[in-house]
Amino acid sequence: MLACTLLILFAGGLQALAVRVQVTWDIGYLNISRDGLSTWRAIGANGQLPIPPIYVTQGDVLELTAINHLDMPVTLHAHGLFQRNSTYYDGPALITECGIPSGSQFTYIIETRDQSGTYWVHSHYRMEGIDGLRTALVILDQDTSLLDEYDEDVLLTLEDWGQEPNNDLMERLQVTPFANLSTDHPTVLINGINANFSQPIRFLLGRRYRLRVVSMSFTYWFKVRLPGHTMQVIEADGIYSQPSAVDGLDMCPGQRYSVIITAKESLEFNYALNVTFYSDYIPQISGLTPRYHHVPIVYRKDAPTKTFPLIEDHEVKWADEYAMESRDKHMLLEPVDQHIVLNIKTLINKVGIPNYAFGDYAYNNVPVPPLFTALTTGDMALSPSVYAPQLNAIILKHNHIVELELRNPDTVMVHSYHCHGHAFQIVESGPVHKNSSIPVKRFRGRQPMRRDTITLAANRYVRLRIKADNPGVWFQHCHQEQHSYSGLAFTFIEAPDVMQRTLRIPQEMIEFCRILGHPTRGNSAGRAGSDMTGIKPPLAITGTANSIPDTR
Repeated sequence: MLACTLLILFAGGLQALAVRVQVTWDIGYLNISRDGLSTWRAIGANGQLPIPPIYVTQGDVLELTAINHLDMPVTLHAHGLFQRNSTYYDGPALITECGIPSGSQFTYIIETRDQSGTYWVHSHYRMEGIDGLRTALVILDQDTSLLDEYDEDVLLTLEDWGQEPNNDLMERLQVTPFANLSTDHPTVLINGINANFSQPIRFLLGRRYRLRVVSMSFTYWFKVRLPGHTMQVIEADGIYSQPSAVDGLDMCPGQRYSVIITAKESLEFNYALNVTFYSDYIPQISGLTPRYHHVPIVYRKDAPTKTFPLIEDHEVKWADEYAMESRDKHMLLEPVDQHIVLNIKTLINKVGIPNYAFGDYAYNNVPVPPLFTALTTGDMALSPSVYAPQLNAIILKHNHIVELELRNPDTVMVHSYHCHGHAFQIVESGPVHKNSSIPVKRFRGRQPMRRDTITLAANRYVRLRIKADNPGVWFQHCHQEQHSYSGLAFTFIEAPDVMQRTLRIPQEMIEFCRILGHPTRGNSAGRAGSDMTGIKPPLAITGTANSIPDTR
C-alpha cells in the first residue's frame, strides 16, 4: 500500500518540493511455494510475495509502516541508508530498538535528501528477511543530468530461497553440522520468481539500459555477465563511480551495482544474461553449487540466442572496487586518528558447529539495546565498561578518521561484511599469512571508492576508512545470516556524548521494549556502572588469530 503527500521544504532561501511517500506493510505469514519445489510458511507483506520494490526520489521522506501480524517481533532495516540523526530507525533488533511486538505497528521515517541509488529493505530480526521480508529500494536521482547517461532503468533482484523456514533451519544447525544437511542449499529467485523461469528483458536497438543489480542474499554469492556486451559500472552500493568498463559483477550478499549496457545495432541474435549462484567455501555439488541461470535478453522474438565459448573466471574482467574511483570528489580520509584491527576467529564445537567472532567474543544480544545504554549512562557511555563484552563495542570519537582492518586468517571460509551507518572508503587488501602468493591491492588514485558491503576473502585482510560524523549505534556484521547468527558481529558506539545532546528515541520504541520485557536504561544489564549481574557470560572464541603478525 502506497500513498504520497507533498511537503514544502526551505533550504538556503530556496523553496524545494519534496514528497512524503507512505508505504504500509501488513506483515504476516503465507504458505507459499516461490520456487516450485516446496511449500512452507514464509513471511510477506499485504498478503503477497515477492514484496513490490519501493521507488522514491532523492529528497523524499519515506514513511514505512510495519503492522506486525507475526507471532514474534519484527524490525525493518533500510540496507545502505545512513539514517543520519535517526539511528533509532536503523532496524537491527536489540541494538537500536527492541522490535515491534506482535499485534503492534510502527512507522520508520527514512530521509533520502543525502542519498540516491540502489538499496533494499529487509527485516533485521532473526531470520525474517531470508524468509521473505525483503524488497528493493530505489532512490531516483534528483540530479537530472545523470539521466542523460541512459535511456531506460531496469531492476534485477537476486535472492536465495530455502526449502523450509530458516528459523527451523538455524535451530537444526545448532546440533547438526552444516555440510551434512541436504536441504541447506537454497534455490535462486530472479525478480521474485524461480530463476529457471526468468522473465525476458527486452532490448531495443542502440538504447542504453541502466541495469540495477541487487543481491538480496543472506547466504551465497552471485556472478552476473552479459556476453557480447560491455558493462559500464556507474554505482556500487549507492555511491556513484567514475564509469569503468567490465565484463561482469561478482557480488557478495548485500551488495548492489548499477551498470549501463548499450544495446546492439542488430536484430540478428538474442543474448543470455548469465547469473551464477555460488560459494567458495561449500564443496561443489553438481546441480547445487554452483548453479547457472540465464535471463533472456530479447532483441527479436524469433531470433536465435547467440552462444559464446566458455571462459575461465580469471579471464573475465570483474568489477574491482580497488580500481574504481568515486564520482563525488571525496578524497582519501587522512590522517588516521584511530586504527582498529579485528581478527576473525572460529570455534568449532563438539558436534562440528562453528561460532564466529570479530576478536575474542562471539556477538550476542543483551537485555538493554546499546543505543539505550549510550543515551542513558551519561559520561560512562564513553567507557566500554557499560557495554557487555559480547557486544564487541568499539567507541568512536566524533569526527575522528577511523581505519578499520578486518583480517580473515581462515584458508577456506569467506565472509560478507556490512557496515551500518556509513559507506567506507576501500583502501587496501592483501594476504594475512605472509607466505601467501596473494597480491597486495592498494587504491592508488585520489578518490577511493566507497560502499557499505564487501567480501572478506579467505586468508585476506581489508583496510577501510570512515569519518565518525554520524553519531549513533551502528551494527557491523557478516551478511551471511548464519554467520551473524553465530556471533560474527560488533558494534560502533559513535560519539555517544553527541548522541546524548541530539537524539531522542521515539516514545513508542520505549514502550515496545517494556512490552517485550527489556529495560530501557542503564548498562547492558540494566544496572549502574559496570555491574553486569544477570547477563550470561560471553562465549570466548579461542584460536591462533592473535598470533598472526600485523602486516602494517
